Amino acid sequence: MSIAAVREYFKPFGIENRILEFDVSSATVELAALALECEQCRIAKTLSFDCNGETLLIVTAGDCKIDNAKYKQQFQCKAKMLTAEEVLARTGHAVGGVCPFAVPNGVKICLDVSLKRFQTVFPACGSANSAIELTPDELEMYTQNSVWVDVCKVK
Repeated sequence: MSIAAVREYFKPFGIENRILEFDVSSATVELAALALECEQCRIAKTLSFDCNGETLLIVTAGDCKIDNAKYKQQFQCKAKMLTAEEVLARTGHAVGGVCPFAVPNGVKICLDVSLKRFQTVFPACGSANSAIELTPDELEMYTQNSVWVDVCKVK
């Protein structure tokens, strides 16, 4: 999958034209913040995990990291991040463009409450030079089968 898949995914919602594309990389929190001219904390990064054989995506604020104790309590497994190859195979997106949109059925998606402190956040859109500005409510609405969790802490 790619930015084209995310654009198609957004068409039924009528927001495909809200995708931002950059001439520079937005593959990391730091680069995305530079491209968007915003604070790093407002970048909605998507982290990819294997949880007992299932693919789990957690979208969190750019200034946060996984709190292992909270993660284990929430999901009943140890946090095990996917390799770059596994991320692409399981989500359809390459590292740097991973997002909670246009992912295969069966991928579990969680939105961390760290995102709720912002009016808008910027998740990627399937490529290493894209993003979309969404409110936390819009992020939830446009992310299929998502749930809110509290599994992160500020770095």
